[in-house]
Amino acid sequence: MFKPSAPAHNFHCREFKPSFSHFPSNTMPAIAKRSLELNDDKVMAVKSENAPEAVGSAGNSTPQRRKLRSSSSPMKLSPISKPMKLGSPRRRLSACANSSADGIEKYFSQKKVQTFCKSVEKSVDKPKWDPKDVKQISEAKEALHVSTVPSTVSCREDEHKRVLEFCKACVEQEKAASLYICGCPGTGKSLSIEKVKQALVDWAGEAGFQEPDVLALNCSSLTKTSDIFSKILGKDQPPKKVKSTTSALQLLQNLYSQKPQTSRRKMTLIIADELDFLITKDRAVLHDLFMLTTYPFSRCILIGVANAIDLADRFLPRLQSLNCKPMVITFRAYNVEQIIRILQERLMTLPHTVFQPQALELCARKVAAASGDMRKALCICRSAIEILEAELKESNDNLNSSPVVDAFFEQQMAPAPVVKKTEIDIVKIGHMAAALSKTYKSPVVDTVQCLPQHQQIILCSAVKLFRRKKKDSTVTELNKSYIDICKSTLIPPVGVFEFSSMCRVLSDQGLLKLGGQCRDEKSKRVTLNVDEADITFALQGIRFFRNCLQ
Repeated sequence: MFKPSAPAHNFHCREFKPSFSHFPSNTMPAIAKRSLELNDDKVMAVKSENAPEAVGSAGNSTPQRRKLRSSSSPMKLSPISKPMKLGSPRRRLSACANSSADGIEKYFSQKKVQTFCKSVEKSVDKPKWDPKDVKQISEAKEALHVSTVPSTVSCREDEHKRVLEFCKACVEQEKAASLYICGCPGTGKSLSIEKVKQALVDWAGEAGFQEPDVLALNCSSLTKTSDIFSKILGKDQPPKKVKSTTSALQLLQNLYSQKPQTSRRKMTLIIADELDFLITKDRAVLHDLFMLTTYPFSRCILIGVANAIDLADRFLPRLQSLNCKPMVITFRAYNVEQIIRILQERLMTLPHTVFQPQALELCARKVAAASGDMRKALCICRSAIEILEAELKESNDNLNSSPVVDAFFEQQMAPAPVVKKTEIDIVKIGHMAAALSKTYKSPVVDTVQCLPQHQQIILCSAVKLFRRKKKDSTVTELNKSYIDICKSTLIPPVGVFEFSSMCRVLSDQGLLKLGGQCRDEKSKRVTLNVDEADITFALQGIRFFRNCLQ
């Protein structure tokens, strides 16, 4: 059997020490030379740091102890990069330069303003307004009024273009057609149509076409739904004496069924706003109105405007079978960015800054989450201005009521009025929050909060009773729940007769609903006629009711 020899084993265990003495100085490997140079640099650096100590020891004859390595000055090495330890986003934000509350608020406010409203930068240079100036207040309210028509329609460029192109095609081809515009209230439908009407008339004059006659009417102002045909007939031809047996609708049908005597007859643009007021039981008026565009010699461009999105599908099914279903354009609700942009464009006409950007964003977020109604946003902003105006008036009345205090205040604290003026010379988040609360607060909450205590206990017992998946109950069961709450809180309950009378009072106010024609009051069915959340919200401020509703 083969065995490894000992010298081979010793060769592997022997320490290998390379020597550069066999190499000439000019043929020394570059790696070794570089390492020696680095070692020499480190040694020279150590010697240069310890040089003052060596000189001091040479001047003294007494021998000194040799210094340990731990007590010597450490070498200055290059810092070693360590992996960054990431904390939570909130800790990282607090560790930044703007770690204070004002800094964080400033950081987020700048970020939001840049994201949602690029035009704020233009309004930053404006001076702040003086809320005590009646003229400036009236100008701000007028700029935010619903009746104030802006020069351009913002955030509705695509819808405006589609409607205008539809009308241009009808005028060029001299062809009748119908269009239905739908959308939630306050989404810019009527304003866009008004701009389209002006743009169409200007375009027809520039392009060499006959300017169309325009008939704009609101269907809610009609005495009878059939009066719309009389309006169209009076616009399409001059009034003349006709037989009473012939209706305006029949005259229009005959007019659009025959070839016109003149070679070129003007087109008629009919804008019927609030179209859902024409909906009748037989739907005849609405159907006949859209059928006017299907006659061979019709010159009608019909644009109907309403809130219902599926009005054409629900009330005009025959139009689809005749291949004359109107074209539908939907106006979507405004989002946060669009509401801020529209508000800023209205405020850009003012020479001063009225609102804090964060206040406008708060209004836009609330309105966009609720309905997207731009008219509601304008009303809320006007209400915020009125709240600021009332606050200034109240503060001035308080200051004017004590002249001695005013004199002392002016002498001792001169800069204080300036600080106070800068705090309330602009509409801030607090004013906007108060306006939002005033606008969106339910009237049921005010009614419940003003009720006597025992009537509030009856509503509280009704909420607890109907939480058990019961839609309704009897007055007797409601009385038992009421007595249980009174006993648990050591409040003496009222009698049965008085309890029944209080239930009738709550029913008259619309809070409860008493059903059934039973002579016995105890056997009547009772149910909540309002939302349970409104009652809970109204009573949650009182600890007694808060404990009962838990």
